[in-house]
Amino acid sequence: MSDAPKIPAQEQDAMPADEYRMDPAPDYAPRYPGVGKLAGKVALVTGGDSGIGRAVSVLFAREGARIAIVYLNEDRDAEDTKALIEDEGSKALLIRGDVADKSFCADAVAQTVEAFGDLNILVNNAAQQYFKADLRDISEEQLRRTFDSNVTGYFFMTQAALDHLGDGDAIVNTASVNAFKGNPVLVDYSATRGAVTAFSRSMATQLVEKGIRVNTVAPGPIWTPFIPGSIPADKVEGFGENSPMGRPGQPWEVATSYLFLASADSTYFTGQTLHPNGGKIVGS
Repeated sequence: MSDAPKIPAQEQDAMPADEYRMDPAPDYAPRYPGVGKLAGKVALVTGGDSGIGRAVSVLFAREGARIAIVYLNEDRDAEDTKALIEDEGSKALLIRGDVADKSFCADAVAQTVEAFGDLNILVNNAAQQYFKADLRDISEEQLRRTFDSNVTGYFFMTQAALDHLGDGDAIVNTASVNAFKGNPVLVDYSATRGAVTAFSRSMATQLVEKGIRVNTVAPGPIWTPFIPGSIPADKVEGFGENSPMGRPGQPWEVATSYLFLASADSTYFTGQTLHPNGGKIVGS
């Protein structure tokens, strides 16, 4: 796409970063009218305030789902996403907290079921990453924080959700292209995404007899708050131009994979990984 917006140098001093401060703004908007693929469903999306999570939440709302959004502390982004969901004619519940806290995850699921009466779809998407060129520079605090957010939180949220999920329901976990190709400056993050892939495959096997499907999406490179929040400004400039398609992906282009895996379109999929990554060939 020669008309894809060029990414200028920029940086934020927080992880997670803020979508409203990004230039250009990520493109979350669904491209097609909804046809009710998730009518009557309730979805809980962690990290649903921005980036891929926002695009997934808005698309799910367009397809008829009510959405509970779990987010860490990005209040403005979360409120914006809530308004977008309501613009689609659906309902949204905002739940602020840290998925690394097991009791919070249990409470988030309980709040969702209390508000909407059910839970059918869990999207484990919240994550953090930090740029470090030398493994020796990864502190114990950073290592534990990355695994707590990206792996432990997925375990805790899934444990809480399983009391409510049943036949025909779905779990979709976010991994990354880096789980398959590695990344020399995101070693701890890449390791967590490999763990998520193995977790998804294991849970798919455990839950198949209950009719609960568990699949993974492994995006990259996608223009989300992850990028200015974790990568030096000079390396953000031109982000994604080295992909086979010559541009970064936009969140809406990834959200369609989540919709497929969450809906009845994918009833013969479990333990699988989709790769919206601009053409990078990786093992599945």
